[in-house]
Amino acid sequence: MTQIGSFTRGADGIYTGTIKTLAFDVKARLVPSDPSTTSEKAPDLRVVVSGVEIGAAWRRTSKDDRPYHSVKLDDPSFAGPIYANLFEGEDGEHALIWSR
Repeated sequence: MTQIGSFTRGADGIYTGTIKTLAFDVKARLVPSDPSTTSEKAPDLRVVVSGVEIGAAWRRTSKDDRPYHSVKLDDPSFAGPIYANLFEGEDGEHALIWSR
């Protein structure tokens, strides 16, 4: 597992931080989605970079009863989608963890 991002959650529910890999280093925001009345599968958060949506996140609970967000990042410049999980650390910071 590799940490590819670090975020802070604001009182408004918006996560702000950075995503860093060998290919890119960007400032990103995870913003709450508009409540969907048409689909239970709609994401809870949208991942936005420079005003462009590049992904989405869904609220989940681990087997250890720990809440986290399952994140999917995708862009035409990527070879394929990136899947990661956003976990809150003990210090209140949130780490975006990628694994294959």
